[in-house]
Amino acid sequence: MAIPRTRPGNYPAILSYGFRPFFLLGALHAGASIVFWLPLFYGAVEISSVFVPVDWHIHEMLFGYLAAIVTGFLLTAIPNWTGRLPVQGLPLLGLVVLWFAGRVAVAFSAEIGWVAAAVIDSAFLLAVATSAAIEIIAGRNWRNLKVVVPVSVLFLANFAFHLEAHFEGVSDVSRRLGIAAAIVLITIIGGRIIPSFTRNWLVRENPGRLPVPFNKIDAGIIIVSVLALAAWTFAPGSGLTGWLMIAACGLNLLRLGRWAGDRTLRDPLVTVLHVAYLFVPAGFLLAGLSALLPDSVPPAAGLHAFGVGAVGSMTLAVMTRATLGHTGRELRASSGTRAIYVFVGLAALVRVVATFVPDMPMLLDMSAGLWAAAFLGYAAIFGGMLVRPKLRAH
Repeated sequence: MAIPRTRPGNYPAILSYGFRPFFLLGALHAGASIVFWLPLFYGAVEISSVFVPVDWHIHEMLFGYLAAIVTGFLLTAIPNWTGRLPVQGLPLLGLVVLWFAGRVAVAFSAEIGWVAAAVIDSAFLLAVATSAAIEIIAGRNWRNLKVVVPVSVLFLANFAFHLEAHFEGVSDVSRRLGIAAAIVLITIIGGRIIPSFTRNWLVRENPGRLPVPFNKIDAGIIIVSVLALAAWTFAPGSGLTGWLMIAACGLNLLRLGRWAGDRTLRDPLVTVLHVAYLFVPAGFLLAGLSALLPDSVPPAAGLHAFGVGAVGSMTLAVMTRATLGHTGRELRASSGTRAIYVFVGLAALVRVVATFVPDMPMLLDMSAGLWAAAFLGYAAIFGGMLVRPKLRAH
């Protein structure tokens, strides 16, 4: 007997699967918070947070937006890995409330105190990592237990962020640790789904050269990437870090080239995954050059290539595809979907350029506007699918 994909219950469709509330809330938060951050950054508005405006922005992108999307993905993928029923109904609602409580706690941390804010905010990722580990272990799906490691590192980075902001006045190591955890997740999960989805499409639509299956070369590239990111996290200006990052750039370009992305141009849903992954070696390159040529390449260039480029583009690519597939829609990118892909890619490119010309704030405004258009656009296009029941096959 096939395992039912959901457990019958008296709850709305949005609580039937983890991707539904977390993709929608994450997208709304990504778009709305960047719109709010610009006047906050320019001093036009204030917030009752202990974080300085730049730290609030970084924190909410990493531990607000990204944490929500990672959670939505894991809560949807783990049942497929383990054959177990998904977290849904009241337990899922509890996680949503915990995530939202973190956003409120951070926004009003000056009122409730930094310790209370840190505990409330960090509780969400701890709950997600624990829930993921329990489900994977219960399903005896040992090979996927490794994804819990970067999620746990993301939790540690979040707590460290609060500590650094309080004791140092601004985040430093913790922001890079959070980005590093995100990039490791992309190298692990992206390295699985990109060649898989590419192979499936090519076999059906464009027979010929196929992606190279995961092998020891991929494993070695991930190890080098992890080592480079660890060095960048704790010693971003070191010459050794610079060369490690350059090496990781070349190796990830090699890895991407093995996935036959050049043969997928007729399907934006597949092509966007390859384009999104391209920001990973771009981030490695810029961060490496920043370490080796600090007077020419600003540290923020690599940070935003990773954050806006790799994280923003990859999460949006996964969100759109997963929403279509898991709500019973055809896997086809509409004109609106293609537009938000362009918006997030341009947001990343403009933001990286803006780091080289800090005296042109219009570039920052442009990047923020493109980012907001991408994620609020996702909410507008896919929100109805997320709150309505899955379409039945005819």
